[in-house]
Amino acid sequence: MLTGCRNISRRFLSHTRTVGSRRNTSLLSHPLPAHTLCSPTSRPISGPQLAPSVPFSSTRCLSHSHHNTIMDLKEVLQVLEQLAPLSLAESWDNVGLLVEPSKARPLNTILLTNDLTESVMDEALAMNCDLIISYHPPLFRPIKRLVQKDWKQRLAIRALEAGIAIFSPHTSWDSVKGGVNDWLVGGVGSGKVSVISQATGDASHSHKVEFTVRSDEELNTVMEEMKACDSGTTLQHSVSRPDNGGIHVSLTCSDSALTPSVQTLLRHSTPSQSLNILQLQKPPLPGHGQGRLSILDQPVTVATAVQKMKSHLGLNHLRLALGVGQTLESTVSTVAVCAGSGASVLMGVRADLYVTGEMSHHEVLDAAAKGTSVILSDHSNSERGFLLVFRERLAVRLPDTVTVAVSQADKDPLEVV
Repeated sequence: MLTGCRNISRRFLSHTRTVGSRRNTSLLSHPLPAHTLCSPTSRPISGPQLAPSVPFSSTRCLSHSHHNTIMDLKEVLQVLEQLAPLSLAESWDNVGLLVEPSKARPLNTILLTNDLTESVMDEALAMNCDLIISYHPPLFRPIKRLVQKDWKQRLAIRALEAGIAIFSPHTSWDSVKGGVNDWLVGGVGSGKVSVISQATGDASHSHKVEFTVRSDEELNTVMEEMKACDSGTTLQHSVSRPDNGGIHVSLTCSDSALTPSVQTLLRHSTPSQSLNILQLQKPPLPGHGQGRLSILDQPVTVATAVQKMKSHLGLNHLRLALGVGQTLESTVSTVAVCAGSGASVLMGVRADLYVTGEMSHHEVLDAAAKGTSVILSDHSNSERGFLLVFRERLAVRLPDTVTVAVSQADKDPLEVV
């Protein structure tokens, strides 16, 4: 089984490098323009694994192909960051490089898995894996020791002993445009897709401070004092001179610089009397964030939606809760999805149907009472199919020397018996 997995991956790599048009359009549009590798030419891709409404851009020029190039861990991490920046992950999450071996070595084999279990680690060791990309972080909470009695710590120890790096993207894959949630919502059909919980960009300056001074000398004095107590944070300011003779100053600063800046201004009579503080909002990142809401191009029945999701997720069974007043023949025009455990994102969203991995009993009752039907697949079943999509996007950015495989041992711990 392990050998077969590796051979499949190599055939896949060969295929993506011979069918140029497919390779050119299978990459994920990068959300941050600063990282664009070349001018994109976007067009939608259709297929059972991709949401038809999600555009993908050819952000990697074909001339960048590296047929025999050796890549190390740092270079692969840069590619992963381009595909889904870790800054998109939720603040509570533990994403990025979780295990880093002490000795650097070329990366020849990468294994993708939804969960890193002991059986997946056995698989990784058997195929001489160099990097495991585990969607769920195997190390999440802080630990004080590495011992054999804890199975997650045991995995970290085995990885280090074998020189295997471990990386987890988790909610960065959920949030990114064209990621897990866009793939999931595409299972019901094409539609106008919007983000439920909008992602925002980082802002180094979070507050605007406005005040007035009487003269250039007072302005210079105030600014010098503020810079002296700013703990290294750069203050950005602009000056205007209204007709009343004073000098109006608008200053932006970080959270850490706000208190010392205000304390400085309060020591001067004119600035203290005209002081005004505004909190700046972080800029939104269109198309990125948690959860998706789709207004379907072609409404379907609840029964049809169930069959479509079974096919999309590769499952024989799903759990369905019909909304109050709904039947299997009721029309579904709007679908809200959130991969994994989606109640915190979905609750309160008006839709005919919720699709997620798991919700609690009472959360399902609340949704159904509002007339919303609910499809549950079990947690990781709502995410695992995206690994095949991501394998393609990653493989076309790596040289022929790197094999990208999807774990055959990875599976949801729950099954219908």
